[in-house]
Amino acid sequence: MSKKLLGIDVGTGGTRVVLVDSDGRVLHSATTEHAPIYAAHIGWAEQEPADWWRAACASVRACLSESHTNPSEITGIGLSGQMHGLVLLDANGDVLRPSIIWCDQRTDAQCKAITEKIGARRLIELAANPALTGFTLPKIWWVRQFEPEIWSRVRSIMLPKDYVRFRLTGARAIDMADASGTLMLDVAGRKWSREILQASEVDEAFLPKLFESQEITGEVATEGARQSGLQPGIPVVAGAGDQAAGAVGMGIVVTCLALAFAARRAVRAVGWQPPGSPVTNAVTLRGTKQYKPVYQSASRSRHGRLSHDHMVRSVTVTGRTI
Repeated sequence: MSKKLLGIDVGTGGTRVVLVDSDGRVLHSATTEHAPIYAAHIGWAEQEPADWWRAACASVRACLSESHTNPSEITGIGLSGQMHGLVLLDANGDVLRPSIIWCDQRTDAQCKAITEKIGARRLIELAANPALTGFTLPKIWWVRQFEPEIWSRVRSIMLPKDYVRFRLTGARAIDMADASGTLMLDVAGRKWSREILQASEVDEAFLPKLFESQEITGEVATEGARQSGLQPGIPVVAGAGDQAAGAVGMGIVVTCLALAFAARRAVRAVGWQPPGSPVTNAVTLRGTKQYKPVYQSASRSRHGRLSHDHMVRSVTVTGRTI
């Protein structure tokens, strides 16, 4: 019996599933649209996590059925998806509110507060990013400020694709690339930043376990199998946020500078330190106005553990072409 792999991508407009063979050849794919984004106010953007799971299950079943694939042929599953979205669960694993997704812009005041409390330079040193409205941490600050009753019930925080993983396997896990887009990861240390979490009054126990993209985070559980049409026991790897997964899909897998120009007018740069140690999701720069101060903060850094020298030179060259 042939061995096949399944990829699940939890996008913004829909969830896509692709079936490939052991040589990486695409055999089939299926997509299920999500419900429209809900915006109670201008600049807001929310989605229901349960709708991602519905779409994932529908796409998996369609992909298997249309390709005449027996679920027993699937030997591994990987996940990718939209980054930065905030999913909040209670002690029972139930969703507490709709997810505030990546394109939501309500958190400008929270970004300023985070920067003031932690320091712009220190944020770059730890998280390799400034505080931007799309990131997860400012959303947490917003919920705590404006929805304290909901925040008091939070026991688990995760991102969109990882909610689908949670429903599929029961595991609370995240890959390094997606974690780097939360503004809570110590990028150089490849661990959650205790300094940022303490400043933000976020319990690290609420955060998912960190994995490298290729590591197995769990297996398809009985209930996940029943709803998705898959077999229990299939290993599920960490995967990656859509930007990192897209870079790999384009063949950017060697020491280099990788750029992705997103619809939100952002430039994402991934650089490597001279010794060869990878810097995950290194810097996100939005527009030319924020480019210069971010570059200056990074290049003047002296006491942080994350060296930006090589990366900043590359970003500078690219910055001139924006």
